[in-house]
Amino acid sequence: MRKQSNHLKKMAGTMLLLTVLVSACKKSEKNDTAIPIDEKVTPRALTLVWQDEFDGNSLNAAKWNYENGNLGVNNEKQFYQTSNVSVNNGNLIITARKESVGGQPYTSGRINTNGKFSIKYGRIEARMKLPMVQGTWPAFWMLGSNIGSVGWPKCGEIDIMEHVNTSNSILGTIHWDYNGYVYYSNNTTTTPGDYHVYAVEWTSSGIRWYVDGNLYATGNTTNNINGTDEFHKPFFIIFNMAVGGNLPGQTINDAALPTSMNVDYVRVYNIS
Repeated sequence: MRKQSNHLKKMAGTMLLLTVLVSACKKSEKNDTAIPIDEKVTPRALTLVWQDEFDGNSLNAAKWNYENGNLGVNNEKQFYQTSNVSVNNGNLIITARKESVGGQPYTSGRINTNGKFSIKYGRIEARMKLPMVQGTWPAFWMLGSNIGSVGWPKCGEIDIMEHVNTSNSILGTIHWDYNGYVYYSNNTTTTPGDYHVYAVEWTSSGIRWYVDGNLYATGNTTNNINGTDEFHKPFFIIFNMAVGGNLPGQTINDAALPTSMNVDYVRVYNIS
């Protein structure tokens, strides 16, 4: 879920297809077949290094930053504000509402760990329940911590989970710079309106996407293949829910608002 400027979001791709979009008004495509990494789940030890169980009554300011305002990206229709983020009954709750603030017709929430927590490699997971509402776009994702100095997409982006509208499909995607903007994406089917654990396992050889422990996609970054050096640097974590935009479209079910995405926990592990 790119949130920096003029971004046409992706749809799901094939498992090993890299679609290269040259950053120009007229985009051209180049197809490269990535070298697959071993898709067998190998024995590994996980060491918990960071977590938020959302057990209190408010967001932990030592771990999270609020992002507020209209970010002006992806043709989204929400104004982010602190009041749309809450912690209750052991869940982080981000709520989208039909209300006009700052020139936008909807409000929602977005938080990140930038400057408070980042990691290079590991298992990053969250247990989440998502709205099944036309026009909503909840996401659990990461950006390179160097975004302030190199910008997007040179910082890299890892979308651990994105969901749009009322679909049973969820997306896992990476974005980076390889002589222009590039992305790799895949999807799988689940029941997003129920709780599921969404995760990536990220190592020096690549990124694997899981739902409830089931592997559904792999992306190869071994030896910076296809310019993937971005994915060998620290990233920080983001949760947000957009309303409208390039991926879900602009048809929004106002009658179903307010609606919320719930996050039971987020946990980060080192892998050895």
